[in-house]
Amino acid sequence: MLEALTGTGLAASAGLNAYIPLLTMGLLGRYTDVIDLPAGWQWLSNGWVLAILAVLLVVEVVADKVPVVDHVNDVIQTAVRPTAGGLAFGAGSSSETVTVTDPGQFFSSNQWVPIVAGVLIALGVHGAKSAARPVINAMTAGIGAPVASTAEDATSVVMSVVAILLPVLVILFLLLLVVFWFWLRRRRRDRRAEREAARAAGFRV
Repeated sequence: MLEALTGTGLAASAGLNAYIPLLTMGLLGRYTDVIDLPAGWQWLSNGWVLAILAVLLVVEVVADKVPVVDHVNDVIQTAVRPTAGGLAFGAGSSSETVTVTDPGQFFSSNQWVPIVAGVLIALGVHGAKSAARPVINAMTAGIGAPVASTAEDATSVVMSVVAILLPVLVILFLLLLVVFWFWLRRRRRDRRAEREAARAAGFRV
């Protein structure tokens, strides 16, 4: 069960930022004993891979904080984040961490299952993020974009670390994401109702 929670947390983190969970696993696998990557995922701790992920992370962090550019970036990331989520779930669920000492047993019979699960989880989180950003930009005239992006990056970092060290807390993060999704849906309905009311008032005038 802990393997599944670790993979789920890393995949959800990838839905917010594709490169943070991969970079987190690579750095911890290379420089600490916190996580032991399986043979098939050792490439994540390669120096060149870490350097490339770091560069891509910088580009992502900057682009995601600029209104309009963030929307274009989200469109591009529709393919990247789910892919990263699949990789993160696959690597995380089959790694030995400080809390998971018997990795890979949960998905041992079907190795493709964790990757598909990671893709779907990351895609869902990415969809919520992409839907929230236009609402936030409209509510704040674009000023909220860097604030929201910074909060998402921080959440991605914390969720990645928690998924490896305290995977049980991933459940709390997922509950918070569900609450946020329902808030977002209500806010979008309210804004639609406000626009329709304003349009109707304009016609009456």
